[in-house]
Amino acid sequence: DADIMWFRDPFPRFYLDADFQIACDHFSGSSYALENNPNGGFNFVRSNNRSIEFYKFWYSSREVYPGYHDQDVLNRIKYDSFLVDIELKMQFLNTANFGGFCEPSKDLNQVCTMHANCCFGLGNKLHDLKVALEDWKLYMSLPPILKRSSISSWRVPQNCRYIA
Repeated sequence: DADIMWFRDPFPRFYLDADFQIACDHFSGSSYALENNPNGGFNFVRSNNRSIEFYKFWYSSREVYPGYHDQDVLNRIKYDSFLVDIELKMQFLNTANFGGFCEPSKDLNQVCTMHANCCFGLGNKLHDLKVALEDWKLYMSLPPILKRSSISSWRVPQNCRYIA
């Protein structure tokens, strides 16, 4: 998605053996838990037969769930036995590294991305993304000893408030 800020290289944080990795609005604590709430705005996919079959299945599943957004379709098919049959290795990215306005990363020493998810209205997204950028600039200006102390935190969301 275009509403994601990148702070550092995400590649060291990707799982080594997963075929399909996806960011979450809410992370359960386990990268394997299907109960995670994925967000299709940020994912990393290894091109192989399993991931190709998965994408074909996901795309064709839109017909089974007409009117549903691709992310909602994914939330339904992630439990389907077809994914087990093709041996897809799916993992969910921890919000500690791949945060968003739904669940911001708490440690600026670890965060790779910040997604303006759980937010309605372009003005609200832009406002909170600007605040996140200001927070990042402030963090980056700190001396190394203060960066390691993890005293910095996000001031977002402000205008983007998630209501469950």
